[in-house]
Amino acid sequence: MNNKTLKPGWRRVKFGDVVRLSKARSQDPLADGIERYVGLEHLEPGDLRIRSWGNVADGVTFTSLFQPGQVLFGKRRAYQRKVAVADFAGVCSGDIYVLETKDAQVLLPELLPFICQTDAFFDHAVSTSAGSLSPRTNWTSLADFEFSLPPMDEQQKILELMKAFETAIDELRVAEFALNKLRASLAVEKFSESRGRQSIPCSELISDGRLTLQTGPFGTVLKASAYRTEGIPIINPVNMKDGKLDVSEGPFIGTEDWQRLQKYWMQTGDMVMGRKGDMSNLIFVSPEYNDYLVGSDCIRFRVKSDEIDPRYFFHFLRSEVTQNWIQGQAYGTVMPGINEKILGRLKAHIPSIDEQRNIAAEFDEIEVSVLAMKQRRTDARLLKLIALRNVFDGDLNV
Repeated sequence: MNNKTLKPGWRRVKFGDVVRLSKARSQDPLADGIERYVGLEHLEPGDLRIRSWGNVADGVTFTSLFQPGQVLFGKRRAYQRKVAVADFAGVCSGDIYVLETKDAQVLLPELLPFICQTDAFFDHAVSTSAGSLSPRTNWTSLADFEFSLPPMDEQQKILELMKAFETAIDELRVAEFALNKLRASLAVEKFSESRGRQSIPCSELISDGRLTLQTGPFGTVLKASAYRTEGIPIINPVNMKDGKLDVSEGPFIGTEDWQRLQKYWMQTGDMVMGRKGDMSNLIFVSPEYNDYLVGSDCIRFRVKSDEIDPRYFFHFLRSEVTQNWIQGQAYGTVMPGINEKILGRLKAHIPSIDEQRNIAAEFDEIEVSVLAMKQRRTDARLLKLIALRNVFDGDLNV
């Protein structure tokens, strides 16, 4: 971009001209009074707040020191868009750059994280990253990133706009949290064992044919050589997110193998749960997922009785009450898991079908509201990125 095309008072600068890479270190964080550390796993894509961290007292080898107000940027796998503003002192991973404004009279410190969230900045970071398995960008490359710097009065206006976006996003997050808390409270009320409430082991529901459990095929039933780059999706926990399935990356199976494995097909009303690791992200099978194949790391629940409402049983399975029980029964250390035998001991309260449907309707209503809040938060983040793209363009034609 030529300076002549910029708005009056704007100028083209290099990132390294206005931003400094902090080189502060602490060789003994605990002795220096540092209590928290931050790794890449603690930074959430698109979220400027640091909402989790580790305790230095538990042991850590990180030495890069950061202070409140400094910006943390994940240089490894920059496409994950991990940027955050520290609101406490700590040490961080060597895969995180600690950035700060060189001169607050040239670039407002509070505006720096938003510059780091622009598409142009991430595109530059990704394009200058080296390495195949774990690409990293370097400071020299980041310092060469060019962007349009507005005058101070416009920087203040842009900052106010970005703060308004962040406030709206945080309020939506709080609302979503409140809805999830309401759902958890309702689950305790409806699914916990209490006085006068009779619960039935799932093994009894299975033995009398009201419920079936099915683990996906593995071993000689379905070999790795049967996988294809396209075909019928095989569902594993990696495909599950926020109650939906993402099968864009596969794996897939060919038609011939799929036909002989009909007992593992999914059908509307089924419930699919990962049987290892995090087992709380269940899928309720809707028509578009019909005939997908249950993967070997999943267990499929299928209600086979008019006495049980599938949506009621789904909400029972995903409730914190049930998930806490499942996690407590899981076996193994590296990747705790469950099986059909363990789930057979799980007790479920099965009230009248009308009561089940009423309870399911309550949870469905909360679910619709949660999804709406998630979508509104996604939309707000998108609008913020569009605004960032426009305001930092600086072109007269914008």
